Amino acid sequence: MNRRHILGLGAAAALAPAAARAQAAWPTSPGRIVVPFAAGGPTDIPARLLADEMSKFLPHRMVVENRTGSGVVVGTDMVAKAPKDGQTILYTTVGHAYLPGLFERLPFDPVADFTPAAFIGQIPQILLVNRDFPARTLPELITLLRNNPGKYDYASSGNGGAVHLGTELFLHMAGGLKVNHISFRGSSAAVPEVLAGRIPMIFDVAAAALPYIQRGELRPLAISTRTRMPYAPDVPTFIEGGVADFECYTWHMVMAPAGTPMPTVNAINAAFNRALAIPAVQERLGQMTMNVTTNSTPDSAARFLASEMAKWTPVIRAAGIRPS
Repeated sequence: MNRRHILGLGAAAALAPAAARAQAAWPTSPGRIVVPFAAGGPTDIPARLLADEMSKFLPHRMVVENRTGSGVVVGTDMVAKAPKDGQTILYTTVGHAYLPGLFERLPFDPVADFTPAAFIGQIPQILLVNRDFPARTLPELITLLRNNPGKYDYASSGNGGAVHLGTELFLHMAGGLKVNHISFRGSSAAVPEVLAGRIPMIFDVAAAALPYIQRGELRPLAISTRTRMPYAPDVPTFIEGGVADFECYTWHMVMAPAGTPMPTVNAINAAFNRALAIPAVQERLGQMTMNVTTNSTPDSAARFLASEMAKWTPVIRAAGIRPS
């Protein structure tokens, strides 16, 4: 063995402890994934799927805990005030990016009190209209709404939610169209109004919209992704319909309390990325029309969150949206 090889081995040995320190053993006891939404919903289901998969290879089980109230505020506040050890983490959505615009006061800082750990994926939305509505394409709808300001309504599944804000972003980017917002308690209450023709249009998440499209009950005009999706190949994008650069999603992200050591944050990131790379997990999330991310980093998640807050806060304030 030559001297250069021996020196190389020595350098590798010196680096080994540093590499080991770069990723902490996590969790050190059964961990909690706090979901600030109700059990059984579209946020809770992916969180439980990932918790179950991670529990198969982590040293301790991960348990989902639903903490609802004031939108996402109650559950999010719980994590903000949790010990900074990574044992309690937040599984949240685009709703986190709405907080600075919706609330003048919060019991936590949506940026300073959290460290993004992993990005999970994006779920697009589809603009739907009643099948008898005269506008059959997105350009026709835009022309109709522009020529009739304030005449038409749109439904949403809740004030200040992803469907509401997605619609407001579209109306803004399509030239400041004036359409009345009618809020309902959930998609299950809103969609029947569009089916009956009492309200002509609604945004909905793609997974919920597809059955109505497949049965021919509602007409899709555009999907909120940059390119068409394989599960809805005939639905054009907003960009194709003339709304330049329009994209909007609900998305899922995992965060730890600010001050959590970065080796622990990195371990959380690695665990979620590993679970998201499992084919069965990707298949199940794909059935929910989620575009899964398997290689996020804490830095990339933080950059994405900052860009989303910069995007949505002006939309919320311009539309005068307040939490109901």
